[in-house]
Amino acid sequence: MTFFGLDCLSKKERELERRLRANDREYNLPFKYATNAIKTSKYNFFTFLPLNFFEQFQRIANAYFLFLLVLQVIPAISSLSWFTTVVPLVLVLTVTAAKDATDDINRHRSDNHVNNRKVQVLINRKLQNEKWMNVQVGDIIKLENNQFVTADLLLLSSSEPLNLVYIETAELDGETNLKVKQALPVTGDLGDNIEKLADFNGEVRCEPPNNRLDRFTGTLTFAGQKYSLDNEKILLRGCTLRNTDWCFGLVLFGGPETKLMQNCGKSTFKRTSIDRLMNVLVLCIFGFLAFMCTVLAIGNSIWELNDGSQFTVFLPRQEGTSATFSAFLTFWSYVIILNTVVPISLYVSVEIIRLGNSFYIEWDRKMYYAKNDTPAEARTTTLNEELGQIKYVFSDKTGTLTQNIMTFNKCSINGKTYGELVYQAQSPDEGALVTAARNFGFVFRSRTPESVSIVEMGQPRTYDLLAILDFNNVRKRMSVIVRSPEGKLLLYCKGADTIIYERLHQSCNKLMDVTTEHLNEFAGEGLRTLALAYKELDEEYLSQWQQRHHEASTALEEREHKLDELYEEIEKDLLLLGATAIEDKLQDGVPHTIEQLAKADIKVWVLTGDKQETAENIGYSCNLLREEMNDVFIVSGNSPDEVRLELRNARVSMKPDAVEDSAFLPERTSIKKPKVMTDEDVNGEHGLVINGHSLAYALERNMEQEFLRTACMCKAVICCRVTPLQKAQVVELVKKYKQAVTLAIGDGANDVSMIKAAHIGVGISGQEGMQAVLSSDYSFAQFRFLQRLLLVHGRWSYLRMCKFLRYFFYKNFTFTFVHFWYGFFCGFSAQTVYDEWFITLYNLVYTALPVLGMSLFEQDVNDAWSFQHPQLYVPGQLNLYFSKKAFFKCALHSCYSSLVLFFIPYLSIVDTVRDDGKDVADYQTFAVLTQTCLMFAVTIQLGFEMSYWTAVNTVFVMGSLVMYFAVTFTMYSNGLFLMLPSAFPFIGTARNSFNQPNIWLTIVLTSLLCILPVITHRFLMLQLYPTVNDKVMCKVRQAKIKLPPPTRRARIRRTSSRRSGYAFSHAQGYGDLVTSNRFLRRPAVSRSSGFSHAGRTTGFSPMGRSAGYSPTGRPQNAKVNNVEVTSLQMYRTIGEPSL
Repeated sequence: MTFFGLDCLSKKERELERRLRANDREYNLPFKYATNAIKTSKYNFFTFLPLNFFEQFQRIANAYFLFLLVLQVIPAISSLSWFTTVVPLVLVLTVTAAKDATDDINRHRSDNHVNNRKVQVLINRKLQNEKWMNVQVGDIIKLENNQFVTADLLLLSSSEPLNLVYIETAELDGETNLKVKQALPVTGDLGDNIEKLADFNGEVRCEPPNNRLDRFTGTLTFAGQKYSLDNEKILLRGCTLRNTDWCFGLVLFGGPETKLMQNCGKSTFKRTSIDRLMNVLVLCIFGFLAFMCTVLAIGNSIWELNDGSQFTVFLPRQEGTSATFSAFLTFWSYVIILNTVVPISLYVSVEIIRLGNSFYIEWDRKMYYAKNDTPAEARTTTLNEELGQIKYVFSDKTGTLTQNIMTFNKCSINGKTYGELVYQAQSPDEGALVTAARNFGFVFRSRTPESVSIVEMGQPRTYDLLAILDFNNVRKRMSVIVRSPEGKLLLYCKGADTIIYERLHQSCNKLMDVTTEHLNEFAGEGLRTLALAYKELDEEYLSQWQQRHHEASTALEEREHKLDELYEEIEKDLLLLGATAIEDKLQDGVPHTIEQLAKADIKVWVLTGDKQETAENIGYSCNLLREEMNDVFIVSGNSPDEVRLELRNARVSMKPDAVEDSAFLPERTSIKKPKVMTDEDVNGEHGLVINGHSLAYALERNMEQEFLRTACMCKAVICCRVTPLQKAQVVELVKKYKQAVTLAIGDGANDVSMIKAAHIGVGISGQEGMQAVLSSDYSFAQFRFLQRLLLVHGRWSYLRMCKFLRYFFYKNFTFTFVHFWYGFFCGFSAQTVYDEWFITLYNLVYTALPVLGMSLFEQDVNDAWSFQHPQLYVPGQLNLYFSKKAFFKCALHSCYSSLVLFFIPYLSIVDTVRDDGKDVADYQTFAVLTQTCLMFAVTIQLGFEMSYWTAVNTVFVMGSLVMYFAVTFTMYSNGLFLMLPSAFPFIGTARNSFNQPNIWLTIVLTSLLCILPVITHRFLMLQLYPTVNDKVMCKVRQAKIKLPPPTRRARIRRTSSRRSGYAFSHAQGYGDLVTSNRFLRRPAVSRSSGFSHAGRTTGFSPMGRSAGYSPTGRPQNAKVNNVEVTSLQMYRTIGEPSL
C-alpha cells in the first residue's frame, strides 16, 4: 500500500508518456489511468487494530515490553504479576492508538468530503453533475467562480476576454496572490458552446505524472495542427478559480496522479543527536541488563548446588529440575524484574516534554510579528532540543537578511548618473524599475499580447511586442523584441552586469569602463545592480529566427535546451545602455542578531544567488564581516588548480603549518566512512568569500575537504552566485565531515533544498511566498527572531531534556540496582525487594509529575540573562549536559545510591526489635522501608537538579510524596485486603512501620548519605572548575535579578569599491503569456489599482514580475493595524525586562 492507499502505478509499467483523447473514454480506458478518487487514510474498520499494533510493535521499546509480558505469563519464569507490565504497556498503546485513530478518522472525513464534491462533466453531449471520484482522464468539465479545480486540467476556454482565468494557488505553494492562465486560441474559440465542446476530439501527448509544479511539456493535436502546451495553459488540482465566471478544461491527470498528490509524499524524518545517542545507550543498557541477569543466574546455579538442598523441605523442587535449568529460569525471571532500567514511560515523557516546549515557541509574544499578524510556529515537535546545539547557520540573503522590498536609488545612463527615487512593491526589482521609469517621464499605460503602450515625456507611443525571451535561473537575464513606431526592430536585454558584459559589442568598451566606475560607486553603498543593453535586428533574420523558435517551442524533447540555444544566438553583440542600482534594506535587528550568534560561537554562512560584491557589502552591513577581522579571503579561481591554490594560501595565512597536515589531504576522501574533521585553532578572526564558479570546483570530491577545512577556520563564510542545489551541497558537506548540528534559514523556493538538507530548517514568511515555510521545521516572520529561537528556546529545551534524561536514568537505575543487590541475600530466587504495586506505580504515578515539572519549567537563567551572556549556549554545542560520559557518571551515581538504599535499611533492621520487643526484620517491613528511602532520595535529588522553582514544580514535588504515603496507607489497609487478599498482602505494614522512630531515623540517614556525595562534588566543582553557567548564575544572584541595560555594538559604516549585483532569485516570467496573441484585459480604461477578488476589473497595476502584472486587488504589503495580541499566550519569564 502506498501513502495514499493506491497502487495503480505499481500494477503497470512505468509511464513514459501520457496519451489521451478528449471526450473518448473508450480510447483512454486501455491505458488504465488513475481515477480522480483519492485515499489518504491508512486504515479501515477491520484493519485498524492489526495494522496499528503492527506499526506500534515495530518500535523496539514496545516490542521489548511485549516480550516481557509473554515471559510474565509463564508460571515457571514469572516473578512479577502480569499487571506490572500490562498497565503501562496498555496505557502507551491505547494513547498512541487513540491518536492514530483520530488522525485517520479526520483523513477519512477529508477524503469523503473531497471525493463527493460535485462538478459538471460533459457526458453524452450534455453537462451532468458528477462526483469528483467519478471523473476520468479525457473528460471535459466546467468550473465556475470560486470552485476548486477538480483535477489537473488543460484549459480550453473561459468567460474572460482572451480566455484568461485567474487562480489562487495557496494550496500548492502558499501564495495568495492570483496567477493568470490562458487557453490556446484554437480551443478558446469553443467558448461555452456545448455542441462544439462535445465535438472536440483533440489528442494530447504530454509528460507522465510528476511532482514539478512549475513545469509542463506537451502538445495538442487538433484539426490536423499541432500546438505547444506549457504550464501557462494548465490548471492544477488544489487551485481555486477566482474572478472568472466559468471555464472549461480537459482532464489530464486525476486523483493520485495529479501534481498536488504527487507532492504529498512523506517528508524525511529528522532525528536529534540526543535521539541517536539514546539508541546507542539503550543498546548498552540491554547489554548491561543481560550481564546482570547472567551474574544472578550463575549465582542461582551455585546456590542451588551448595545450599539449595538444605531448603528442599521448605522449598521442594519439581522432579527433573537441575541447578542448570533453575539458573536458566532465573535468568528470564530477572529479565522481568530488572526491566525498569528501560521503562516504557521514558518515551511517553520525552514526547510530552517536546510538545510542551513547542507550545512555548508558538506562545512567545516576543517572536510575534504584529505588522503581518505572524506568530512563530513550531511545525515539528521532535527537534526542540536540537535548537540548543546549533553550530552552523546557513542563511539566504535576499528576503532573509534583507527586507526584499526594493528602493530604486540611482542609475547610470549613457555614462551619466541620475538621482534617487523611492518606491516599494512586492515583486522587488521589477516593481522598482517600472515605477522609476514612470518617475523619469516614461509611463506605462497598457499592454496586450501584441503591443505595449507607454507615454514618453508626454507623447503616447505604442510598440509592437514580437517576442519575450524569458528570465530563468540559468540565463540570468531577460530580453524583449519590439517594433518601434518608426518601424525599427529592437531587442532590449536586462540582467546581471557580468552576464550582459559578456554579450556586448566591442565598440562598447569605453562606455563599459565608465559604467563600471558607476557600478563601483553604487556597490560602495551596498546596492544591487542591473545592466541594460539593446540591439537592432534585421527583418529577414528575425522572420527566420521566429520560425525556428516556433519549432523549438512545440518540441516534446529537449524543448528548453533548444530554446536556450536560440536565445543565446540572438542575444549577442549588444550595445550598452547603462545600469540601475536598487537598495534592498536590511531587516531590523539583523546586525545585532548575527553579533549575538557569533558570541555564542555559532558560525553563520550566507549562501546567496547574488554576485560577490553585493553579498560582500551586505556582509559588512550586517556585521557578518567586520573591519577588525585580520583578513577576508576572496576565492574566485576559474580552474580547479587556481581554487585549490587560493584555498591553501588562505590556510597558510591563518595557520602556517596547515598545508603540511597530511590528515586532511584529498586522498582521504576515498574512505567510505568519512573522517570527522575537528575544529582548528587559528590566530585572529577571518572571513571567506567564494564565487559560484569557484564553489563548483571546491565541492568536487577531490577538493571538498580542503574547502571545508579552510571555511571552518574562518569566522564567517559567504558563498555567492550559488544555485539551490549548491546550497544543499554545502549543507551536506558540513554534515558529512563535521560532528555539528546545522540550521538552514530562508524565505524562497530556492531555499527549500537547503532547508530540507539541514538538521533543522527555518522558514521566513516573507515576500517570496510560503514554499520555504511549508518545507521548514520552524517558521517566523523576521530573521532577528532566530536569536530568541536558539539562545532562549533552544538552550532551555536542550537543558531541560538533558536534565530529564540524567535524572530519569538515575532514578530508574537506582530503583533497579537495589533488586540486584537483594539477589545476593535471597538465594538468587528472583524475589522482588519492593511491593508489586509500588513497582507498578513508581514511574507512572510517584515520580512522573515531578520530573515532568522540571522538564517543562526549568531555567538556569531567564531569557534576558541568556541574551546578556550568549556564551551560555556553548555547552550545548559541545554536548556537555548529556553524553556517553554523563550517562556513565549517572550510572555510577545510581550504583552508589542503590548500595546505600539497600544496605543501610538492611543493616538497620536485621537485628532490631520494636518498642514492644517484637521483631522488625520481616520482608514486608524491609520492602516498605527501602521503597520509602528510595522515594525520599530521588525526590531530594530532583530538588538539587532544579534551578527554577515555580508553584507548579513545588506542588508536583511535594505532592508526589503525599501521593506515595496516601496510596501506601490505602493499599496496605484492612479493607482492600479483605476484598482482594492475594492482590494486597501487605496488610498493616505501613502503620506498623511508620510508627517506629528507628524507621524514620533510617530514612533520614539514608537520604543524607545518598545526597552527600552530590553536595560535595558540586561544591568542589564550583570552587575549582566553575562553568560558564555557574559564573552567570552567580552574577544573577549578586544582581538580585536586576539586569543592567544591555550594551549594543556600534554599527560600523564601511565604504567599498566592490560592486554590488543583481539578485538571481527571480522565478520564471510570464513572457509566453504576454505574447500569446490575445488581449490581456477588457477594453482599455484609465489605470486603476489592480484586480480585486470581489469581481472582474479592468484595471492594471505595475506591481508584477514582468512590468508589474498583478491580478490581485488587495495591497501587496498591507499593514495590519490595531492587531490584538492578547489572544496569544506567553510563558512566564520571572517578570524581568527583555532585550
